[in-house]
Amino acid sequence: MSQPDVVPHHELLTNRRDFLRRGGAGFGALALSALMGESSLMAALGDSGGKPGTPQSARLAHKAGKAKNVIFLFMEGGPSHIDLFDPKPLLRQIAGQSLPDSFGTVITAMGESRAPLLADKREWKQHGESGLWISDWLPHTAQVADELCVIRSCVSNGINHAGGVCQMNTGSVFGGRPSLGAWVNYGLGTENRNLPAFVVIKDTETQVVNGVRNWGAGFMPATYQGVEFEGGTTPIDNLATPKGISPARQKGKLGFLNKLNRDFGANRTDNTELDARIRAYELAFRMQAEAPEAVDMRGESEAIKKLYGIDDPKTEVMGRNCLLARRLVERGVRFVQLYHGSGSKWDAHDKIEQNHTKYCGEQDKPVAGLLRDLKSRGLLDETLVVWGGEFGRTPMSEKGDGRDHNPTGFTMWMAGGGVKAGTTVGSTDDLGLRAVEDKLHVHDLHATILHLMGIDHTRLVYTHKGRPERIDMNEGNPYTRIRA
Repeated sequence: MSQPDVVPHHELLTNRRDFLRRGGAGFGALALSALMGESSLMAALGDSGGKPGTPQSARLAHKAGKAKNVIFLFMEGGPSHIDLFDPKPLLRQIAGQSLPDSFGTVITAMGESRAPLLADKREWKQHGESGLWISDWLPHTAQVADELCVIRSCVSNGINHAGGVCQMNTGSVFGGRPSLGAWVNYGLGTENRNLPAFVVIKDTETQVVNGVRNWGAGFMPATYQGVEFEGGTTPIDNLATPKGISPARQKGKLGFLNKLNRDFGANRTDNTELDARIRAYELAFRMQAEAPEAVDMRGESEAIKKLYGIDDPKTEVMGRNCLLARRLVERGVRFVQLYHGSGSKWDAHDKIEQNHTKYCGEQDKPVAGLLRDLKSRGLLDETLVVWGGEFGRTPMSEKGDGRDHNPTGFTMWMAGGGVKAGTTVGSTDDLGLRAVEDKLHVHDLHATILHLMGIDHTRLVYTHKGRPERIDMNEGNPYTRIRA
């Protein structure tokens, strides 16, 4: 009997947990069946590199793009595009004046009206053979300009941090939807069943705005959510087996716990949190064999550590996290999201000079080092690196020496993963307030990332309450001209 091209996996089963026991297909195989339009579920169960029977099995071929992995460098708080990648000479010429009436009415997050325009204080140069404009706040990034595709025309609906961060992660300004990493996990899984498919790394103990909802699975089964690693020298707590506990004893404990959980869940087939907890125990056991090596950087050369800035206290944390991201994708982790400025620290409502000097300085060398390292290892072609925050900053001043939130036109960049390097996409108006050419909404950015990973975003569908749901909320389109 044939199936429709897109099917809700939970509607194919009369007893999901019983099927997981007997058939071992799991959610991932059904998702794959939907994505590939197979005529039968069993067509999705063949051996294709991953271990059949787990939601994280890697089975989907990369046909439309080169990227196999994503490293999303999230600058939380909103870096200023007009001080970093999008120079505006007019802003200097009319600094101190009010925004001209020709730019229309502007609603700002903090509600200041008729605030004078604030000139940037940067030195701007064109860099590389491509001639990309990058300010002196990012000297190391400037040295890898020819690897970047700078997107100057990004647009979001989130005027505040909660909405902006939520939309950049999930497509919606309201919580409750699956994150981009969860969608990638659902569609492609991992190439390494001993590591999570989706990993989140923060730079401090400070919580990111919205917390775990940013990397949650929303209405999907909880097993697709991101796994949080800590920054610093111990990314995973309690990873090592306690002294005196043999592998056999540890395996026996895990088996007993899983038996209790599965017996408890036998009549609770809709409890995806329980299913995720069971799989987390199983993954944790497997990680004890492989994760210690993945997070142990002692084998890295001093030259590599210096490349990432780990030898400098200012860049050590971000450098260590960027190096960890490289090590993870190198070992088959599909999606790594790395937060810098956790707790909206890029949010420069005042004293933007001090703020951006600090936070640009912390991440500039590590990020450039990541691109160089990936390229030297032949990994950049198959790893898509994305850099940006939830929005940009306004050309109008706030508190005299800062800038407010600007979701109507801001900059992000992508590198590797089949992106056309050394290029600039789109533009904002003469003051950097609004995107005016090749406007790319967050929905379009998500669709573009999936496109570069070889996924037709219109077919990456999860049926929730009878509705077919997509990461772009049925509104986005990939910007195909970004592809090399």
